[in-house]
Amino acid sequence: MTKQNFIIPKGTHIGHVHLKVADLKRALDFYCGVLGFELQQMYGDQAAFISAGGYHHHIGLNTWESKGGSPPAPGTTGLYHTAILYPTRVDLANAFKRVLQSGRELDGAADHGVSDALYLRDPDENGVELYWDRAEKDWPREPDGKLKMMNARIDLKALLETATI
Repeated sequence: MTKQNFIIPKGTHIGHVHLKVADLKRALDFYCGVLGFELQQMYGDQAAFISAGGYHHHIGLNTWESKGGSPPAPGTTGLYHTAILYPTRVDLANAFKRVLQSGRELDGAADHGVSDALYLRDPDENGVELYWDRAEKDWPREPDGKLKMMNARIDLKALLETATI
């Protein structure tokens, strides 16, 4: 393990992700039309900034270096996935229902003990995780108190039954 000389301050968060896309309209159709993000600003016809709840942007989408491009080849380095945290399990279920209604398929799904997670790909083959965190008091722990995450099956039918849309 690498020695830590500095510990990042508690309360630090990842602010936003900026994705290179091949087709801006196609990306907006997915992130806004399927997942429900709101367009905050267009930057000409090359970039868009989208968010949940009116924030300046959670996701930036651009074609500056990627217009008409193809996804990275498997086995190369790069972004594994962007994770989108929903405030409630019902919100996750609603997102799941919209994904299915759009005709998209999941790459996978898991109960990680700390969260329920759904995995899929955006139109540019970028990985996307949709998830909901359980309350910290309900996270599984080892006898010594250390976190004990898992990769268990999630009942997708039961999740879908909680959707309200």
